[in-house]
Amino acid sequence: MNNQNYDFAQIHRANLLQILERRLVIAKRNGESQLIQQLEAEKTYLNA
Repeated sequence: MNNQNYDFAQIHRANLLQILERRLVIAKRNGESQLIQQLEAEKTYLNA
């Protein structure tokens, strides 16, 4: 068994933020203002 210590919550949060950023880029490209607002709110929540 591997004895390395991983902070899985931090890794999970970082992955969520990466996915969120990709979705924001696409939403902005498509001009989906309501989705952009929702994603920005989620990003603020995750960064708190």
